[in-house]
Amino acid sequence: MSYKFIYFDLDDTLLDHQAAEQAALMDVHDNFSFLSEVAAEALVDAYQQVNRKQWMQYSQGDVSRSELQRNRFEQTLQQLQLDASRHYEVGRFYMSCYRNHWQWVDGARPVYERVSRQYAVGIVTNGFAETQRKKFEAFDLYESADEVVISEDVGVLKPDPRVFAYATDQANVKASDILYVGDSFTSDIEGGSDFGWSTAWYTSNGEPEKHKRAEFVFHDFNDLAEFLDV
Repeated sequence: MSYKFIYFDLDDTLLDHQAAEQAALMDVHDNFSFLSEVAAEALVDAYQQVNRKQWMQYSQGDVSRSELQRNRFEQTLQQLQLDASRHYEVGRFYMSCYRNHWQWVDGARPVYERVSRQYAVGIVTNGFAETQRKKFEAFDLYESADEVVISEDVGVLKPDPRVFAYATDQANVKASDILYVGDSFTSDIEGGSDFGWSTAWYTSNGEPEKHKRAEFVFHDFNDLAEFLDV
């Protein structure tokens, strides 16, 4: 199929959010002596569990942005039976470390750059707007992308169809002319497909029933390059 516009997700599609998150949490563990009461792996596991739940509640409107920012470290420390009153300083230090570990997903950069030379491209991302903008600046994505859509600016998060409607309007093409490349089955593949976009799922997930929702499934960006003939 011939596409007129290709959107990419940002975190864990183009940029390796999970690696940056884990490295920043290791920095947090090393920096605060009171955290030595638990293993670094326990901190990572507890934070990721709490953070996933908080983002789900945020996307459903059950918690505010400020509550999410407070709860994810306050509840992590509570779960680990540590001093939860220090959640603010821990959270601030985490964010200062997180940006130091940003990097491209393995193989993503050269393929993204080749795609951007042959297609109109854009980025659609969840996440806090100011953090995502700093990533765009750090990796020169404003220069290479024709459109950048941060769901927080739209007022709702993927997979809400209003995000995809806004991004379609910005691309100035029909929904059926768009391919969306993303890693999240719910936010990217289901959200995009339900709105009428074609989707390419970046995943190592082996569930064949889920594969049917995407037009293309890949785990190596060279395969995406071959699929798009770039």
